[in-house]
Amino acid sequence: MKKLKKLIIACDGESASGKSTAAKLISRKYDLFLINSGLIYRYASKIIIKNEPKDTIHFLKEKFKKITYRYIAKQHLHSEKISNHVAYLAKNKDIRNIVNKFQKKIIKNNKKICVEGRDIASKILAKKPKYDLAFFFKCNLSVAAHRRWIDLKKKTSLKKVKTALHNRTQMDKKRKNSPLIKVKDSILIRTDRLTKKQVLQKMSKYVDQLN
Repeated sequence: MKKLKKLIIACDGESASGKSTAAKLISRKYDLFLINSGLIYRYASKIIIKNEPKDTIHFLKEKFKKITYRYIAKQHLHSEKISNHVAYLAKNKDIRNIVNKFQKKIIKNNKKICVEGRDIASKILAKKPKYDLAFFFKCNLSVAAHRRWIDLKKKTSLKKVKTALHNRTQMDKKRKNSPLIKVKDSILIRTDRLTKKQVLQKMSKYVDQLN
């Protein structure tokens, strides 16, 4: 395993595609600071649902001035209510700008970092600082739905989860602002065809090829 002084990895993909697990595995192996972009949007949804602010943009700007990513990562953010809300929230250009600014500030302070989301290679790390490696994750919808259903502790029906995931991915791909796309040089990883160990091995192979 190489001791790299600088390493910036972008991990993009569809909902429940396994990108979060993969990002955690590669970050742990190469000692990277990990940002889950989706968690930031989920946190924004959570505090909007809870506080019902009259001016959402001003409210979020003030909140994101005072918090750290480590604080966000400790919150419980995987409820069905938040999942239904966040897809619509992520379409808003002004909200995306707030989240992007928050992420870029963290990225600038970390030379070794893995950023996971839906527009990381195409938007967040498209320019300086640019990613060293980009991965794009896909997963069969039935497999993805079952994973998310387990994450939700089976508190809703599997059919509802499957429909919600399909709708979310379509919304991500078709939204006007920073749609979900695979950039040309990103490496495709099908997580429904690989074990966690195989996913890590495949990603590590590309990391170890870096000079």
